Amino acid sequence: MPHDPAVYKARAERLHKLAEAEHLLILNEINIRYLTGFTGGDGALLVGPDWMALLVDGRYITQAGIETTNLEIREFKNRTDGISSVFQEKGARLVGFEPSAVSYGEYIRLRDSLPQASLQPLSSRFEFLRAVKDDQEVGEIREAIRVAEKALTDLMSLIKPGVTETELAIELEYRMRRGGAGKLSFDTIVATGPDAALPHATPGRRRVAAGDFVMIDYGAVVNGYHSDETRTFCVGSPSEKQREAYQLVLGAHDRAIGAIRAGVSCGEIDGIARSFLEEKGMGRYFSHGTGHGVGLEIHESPRLSAGKSDILEAGMVVTIEPGVYFPGEWGIRIEDMVLVGKDGCEVLTVPGAGLVEL
Repeated sequence: MPHDPAVYKARAERLHKLAEAEHLLILNEINIRYLTGFTGGDGALLVGPDWMALLVDGRYITQAGIETTNLEIREFKNRTDGISSVFQEKGARLVGFEPSAVSYGEYIRLRDSLPQASLQPLSSRFEFLRAVKDDQEVGEIREAIRVAEKALTDLMSLIKPGVTETELAIELEYRMRRGGAGKLSFDTIVATGPDAALPHATPGRRRVAAGDFVMIDYGAVVNGYHSDETRTFCVGSPSEKQREAYQLVLGAHDRAIGAIRAGVSCGEIDGIARSFLEEKGMGRYFSHGTGHGVGLEIHESPRLSAGKSDILEAGMVVTIEPGVYFPGEWGIRIEDMVLVGKDGCEVLTVPGAGLVEL
C-alpha cells in the first residue's frame, strides 16, 4: 500500500462523505488496510473529524509503526476496552460502525461500555468506499492480472486428454505463486465436461477427454489486490452446439463491455448481456450476475446484476462474465476485467476472443 499521506487523507475524506457520521469505528481489516496501510490481522480504526487512531494488540505495534503514517497508534489488551477508552476521551456521542463487521455480542459489549454514545450502523452507501480506484490501485490490479495470465499461458500445453482437473488446478496455482502472487484470489476452478455446467465447480479427479470444454476461473493477488478471469477452452474440435453457444456467450460479453461507461447503471449492463442471451433462447441457462467490482476483495461493490440501480463511475474496476450452463453436458463462461472510464472502458485482461481449440 502507498505511504503518501495525501492518499490516506483523500480516502479519509471520502470515508466521511459516505459514512455521514462524525465519529466512526472501522473493524473490517480490509477497510483498515485501505484507510491506513496497516496489513495486520487484528485491529480497530477509530476516526474523528480531524483525527485517526489505530488500536492494535502487542503483536502488531512495530508493524503498525512501519506501515502507517500520520495517525495515532495505541496498544490494547482488550479491544472493547480500548475502543471505549478512546471514544470517551474524544467525547464521541454518535459512533457509526460497519454492521457486517460487528457481531451481535461485540455490539452489546460496545454499547454497554459506551453509555454516553449512540451506536449507528452505517448505510449501504458505505459499501462503495473502495469502489473507485486510484492510479496506484489500478497498477496493482494490472500486475495481478499479468502474473495470473502468464501462469495460464504456461499451463496451456498441459491441457490435454488424460490430465485431471486437480492436476491442472495445482499446476496453475503453483505457476501463479512462483510468478509473484502473494496468494490466490480464490480457490481455482478447473471444470471439464459436465463439471463445467457447475458455475462454482470444485476441481476433482475427472480426467480431460477429447471434445471437452475446460472452464478455468482463476486469479492472483499482488500487494493485496486481486485479479479475476475465466477462460473456456475446447479440447479437440467442438460440436456445432458448443461452437454456437460459445459465440453467443461471447456476443453477450462483448455487448456488455461495449456499453460500459460512467453514468450507466449496473442493472442496465446486466440487462444488455441477459437480454441478448434470452433473445437467443439461452436466458434460462445464465444463472448468475454479469459482474462485480474487484480490488482488495475479490467481490466488492458495485454488483452488476438484475435490478441494481447503482451507477458506474470512472475509476471503478469490474468484471464482465456472462455464462451458460447445461446440466449434465458442459458450461461456458467468459470473464474479463475492465476499468470504467468517462466515455467507455479499458479491458485490463487480454480480451476473451474466439473459441480456442487445444
